[in-house]
Amino acid sequence: MTISRESLRINDEIHIREVRVTSATGEQLGIMATRDALRLAEEQHLDLVEVAPKAKPPVCRIMDFGKYRYEQQKRDKEARKKQKIITIKEVKLRPNIEQHDFDVKLKNASRFVQEGNKVKVTIMFRGRELSHPELGRDVLDRVAAKLGDTVVIERTAKLEGKNMTMIVAPKAQKSAKSKQVAKPAEDAPEGQQA
Repeated sequence: MTISRESLRINDEIHIREVRVTSATGEQLGIMATRDALRLAEEQHLDLVEVAPKAKPPVCRIMDFGKYRYEQQKRDKEARKKQKIITIKEVKLRPNIEQHDFDVKLKNASRFVQEGNKVKVTIMFRGRELSHPELGRDVLDRVAAKLGDTVVIERTAKLEGKNMTMIVAPKAQKSAKSKQVAKPAEDAPEGQQA
C-alpha cells in the first residue's frame, strides 16, 4: 500500500475522532475510535500512522514507522542510483573552420557521445558570414557524416540568431543485448532447435 507523503501524521498527531484501522500485516480491523487504535498500536509496540487522510473515515495503519521511513529512504536511494543523468555537452565551430581544428572538435564530440552524453554542435557566425548559412549547414553535415552510425540526430540544423545548432545523441545500446541473446541459439547442435 502506498502512503501519501504530503502529511504523515503519527500517534498523538491524529486528531480525528474515528479512523479505519489496518494491522501491520494488512488485515482490516474496522472503524474504531482513535484512542482505541492508539492503545492497540502501543500494545504491539508499534505506531499508528495516518496513511489516507482524505478518506472518509481516514485510514490509519499500525506499523513500525521508523522501519518504514528507513526502507523508504533505502528505496529512494536505489532509485537515484539507477537513474542515468544525461548532460548536454557543446562543441563550437566556425563556418570556415580548418581541417585540423575540425578533426579536434570532432574527436571531442565523439568522446562525449561515447561517454553517453548528448552533444550540441554549434556553428557561430560573425558579420557577413551570416549571409551564407549554407556554409554552416555543410559543416554540420560533415560532423553528422563523420560521427555516422554511433549517433542519432535529435534536432537537425536550425539557425537561431547568429548561431546554427544541431543536437546529436548516442544510439541506444539495445542492439548489443539482442545479439548476445541470439548467440546461444546459434551454438546449439545442428539436429536440435533452440
